[in-house]
Amino acid sequence: MNRVPLTKRGETLLREELSDLKSVQRPAVIQAIAEAREHGDLKENAEYHAAREQQGFIEGRIKEIEAKLSNAQVIDVSTLNANGKVVFGSTVKLADLETDAEISYQIVGDDEADLKVGRISFGSPVAKALIGKAVGDEVAVTVPGGMKEYEILAVSYEAS
Repeated sequence: MNRVPLTKRGETLLREELSDLKSVQRPAVIQAIAEAREHGDLKENAEYHAAREQQGFIEGRIKEIEAKLSNAQVIDVSTLNANGKVVFGSTVKLADLETDAEISYQIVGDDEADLKVGRISFGSPVAKALIGKAVGDEVAVTVPGGMKEYEILAVSYEAS
């Protein structure tokens, strides 16, 4: 399996989710299964089947997170010395050359991506166009709405 890039924040979030799944959600679903079994006939017991389905989801998510963490390449953005270049984990302030609107994105792993808070996956078209560029560079990106052109105004390496 390939290395999964994660920021320190992303690793922490995955570890917290894994802990919750193992220590809170798994025991709760086991209890729900036990209670549903006490109700008798399992063939027609909707509570039992729902609890078993939930258990399957929890166990699958636990395996998925454990696999990601075991293959994680954790990158501490605050220790990077990228000489002003856009790299994984960096935060980039852009100016839309058409509208002059300014926007900031942090380039993160797939699990951390959330466009609503300005975190984009390193595999997204915008991130791919930005990686390796520096302040003052202009980039053109093909997005669903057509071609967008940006100028890089700032690059920072703070952990968020």
